Amino acid sequence: MISFDVNGKIYNIDVSPDVPLLWVIRDYLGLSGTKFGCGMAQCGACTVHIDGKARRSCRTPVKDAAGKKITTIEGIPDDHPVKQAWIADDVPQCGYCQPGQIMEAIALLKETPNPTDEDIDTVMSGNLCRCGTYQRIRRSIHRASKMLAEGGKL
Repeated sequence: MISFDVNGKIYNIDVSPDVPLLWVIRDYLGLSGTKFGCGMAQCGACTVHIDGKARRSCRTPVKDAAGKKITTIEGIPDDHPVKQAWIADDVPQCGYCQPGQIMEAIALLKETPNPTDEDIDTVMSGNLCRCGTYQRIRRSIHRASKMLAEGGKL
C-alpha cells in the first residue's frame, strides 16, 4: 500500500511500487489532465509537482511519491496567475501539452519570480509544444510574473 497526497487529498493505493506515477494518477485516481507524451521524460506532457518541484510522472515510480505531496493540473485553481496569463495570451492551440507547460511555468516562477527570456527558455526547453506556441508561452510567463509581483499568489 502506497500513501500520498494528491491535490490535498490522501490516497492509499495498492499497486506495484514500480508503476509510473502517471498511470496511478490517470488510471487509479481518474485525473486525466496529466498527459502521456513520450514515456521517456523528454516532452514534459506528464509534468506534475512533487513536494513543489516539477517532475516527470511518466518516469517516476509511484514508490518515489510515497508520503509526498503531489499536485496535478487539476490542483491548480482557475484563478491562478499562470492560468489567467495563459488565457489572456491565447496560448493553447491543440492544448495537449498545456498542463505540463503550466506546471513547469509555475515551478519556474516559484524559483525565479522575475525570469528573463533566457531563464524561461532554459527551463521550458524540456516541454515540447507541437503547435509551436513558444512565444506565447514566454509572453504568458512574463505576464504571470507581473501579476504575481502585483499581489497574485502562486
